[in-house]
Amino acid sequence: MKNMKNYLFAGGVAVLAAVFINAVQADGATAKVERPVAEKGMITDPYEVKALDIPEKINFAGEDVPLEDPDVLERLDRELLVNTYWQSNALLIIKRANKYFPVIEPILKEQGVPDDFKYLAVIESGLTNAVSPAGARGFWQILQGTAREYGLEVNDNVDERYHLEKATLAACEYLKKSKERFGSWTMAAAAYNAGQYGMHKQLERQKVESYYDVLLGEETGRYVFRILALKEILSDPDKYGFKFDQDDLYQNIPTRKLPVDTAVTDFADFAKSFNINYKILKIHNPWLREAHLNNKSRKQYYIEIPEEGYYPQSK
Repeated sequence: MKNMKNYLFAGGVAVLAAVFINAVQADGATAKVERPVAEKGMITDPYEVKALDIPEKINFAGEDVPLEDPDVLERLDRELLVNTYWQSNALLIIKRANKYFPVIEPILKEQGVPDDFKYLAVIESGLTNAVSPAGARGFWQILQGTAREYGLEVNDNVDERYHLEKATLAACEYLKKSKERFGSWTMAAAAYNAGQYGMHKQLERQKVESYYDVLLGEETGRYVFRILALKEILSDPDKYGFKFDQDDLYQNIPTRKLPVDTAVTDFADFAKSFNINYKILKIHNPWLREAHLNNKSRKQYYIEIPEEGYYPQSK
């Protein structure tokens, strides 16, 4: 009997609790919900993924892209979508471009290569000293044999594929030879990826002359369209939703070129003598591949030393 009373008491409590919860819920359902007012500048709209407007006209190095061809239109649309909505990568490239384009642009101009080829370096390496599975290296992704053919030094001590100015000069020479061979800058760009022989073979086999008419493998088939997409996005980032201030972009650190025509036994000690550390020295001279420089030939190199005041004092 005592247990029975306990059961009845517990059941009553449960019923009362249920009635109370239902009453509260019913009252909440009819009450007006007060939403916080958005502060100025706060993003309140939901994130949206939208189709992009394809430019009515676009060109590479002054050569028109035949957007009236539906295949060409779709291929450009693909690369615009991929590169616009891979936001982190595109924003990083925008930040790096502010740092490195001022180095690349005057070399292209001096060498008579169209400014649009700076976007080729973007798609090759993302403006980093990348290394490909095939062994291509640096911003311009140059293979060892090609590097030596175009006058770059490559050995255990020094690899000038990582020297941005010298590698850009070598890339310009290659591109000019391709333009001379194929007759257009668009084909020169495609041949940078597929090789001059590979492009010539495909054009001859398919009996066409234009990049936009030849059927190519996946990588080379997308190659020029990726350049076009990055050109379009970097030329008008606001149009594609990228918001930033000038202070958000990476800055080029001013340096002075120090001539060196002797061996350097220890770059850590060498760096300290200029009030920087080994890391900073290598950041500005990635073409120096080891912790020392043999230089038995007494060749004159120019090592870049950052101006004072841009890095914390080395300890």
